[in-house]
Amino acid sequence: MANTDLTALTGDYTIDTAHSTIGFTVRHAMVTNVKGKFLDFSGSLHLDGGDPSASSASIDVKMDSIDTGSADRDGHLKSADFFKIEEFPTMTFRSTKAESLGGEDYRITGDLTILGTTKPVSIDLEFNGAAKDPFGNERVGFEGKAEILRSEWGLTWNAALETGGVLVSDKIKLNFDISAIKNA
Repeated sequence: MANTDLTALTGDYTIDTAHSTIGFTVRHAMVTNVKGKFLDFSGSLHLDGGDPSASSASIDVKMDSIDTGSADRDGHLKSADFFKIEEFPTMTFRSTKAESLGGEDYRITGDLTILGTTKPVSIDLEFNGAAKDPFGNERVGFEGKAEILRSEWGLTWNAALETGGVLVSDKIKLNFDISAIKNA
């Protein structure tokens, strides 16, 4: 990808949710990781290949689409103990800054809103490339990660373990696999 003419990628893109994942990993019972993802989200990107700092991103996630592979756990996460989806049905991210870190690495910083609380988050991204798919769509791909402390957004429910520690870690690892299609 080092030879990609990034200026040719300049434009507006829509996230292809059928080929993208917004997920997370959380430590459970201090001994294992539980992974989950959101099945219903939408988003857009503006890429500026000549000036990456002029790029931006916007994502909206429907909180009732959470999927951890356990209906009981998903129900608990949707409840008043966690996401309060009746009151706060959507999580949003709106970028405020984009920067090139060199090579294929970028960082996008923005405002993440969960439970009505907005805090800044930086997402480190790797540009996975650009291609024209068999249907004539111009695509770009990014893989990203960030870490947050859920308590900073008011997500504080927990249970103490008999052996010490807590049931759900405060640190959450966010994972993004994004495929986006250039708008006509």
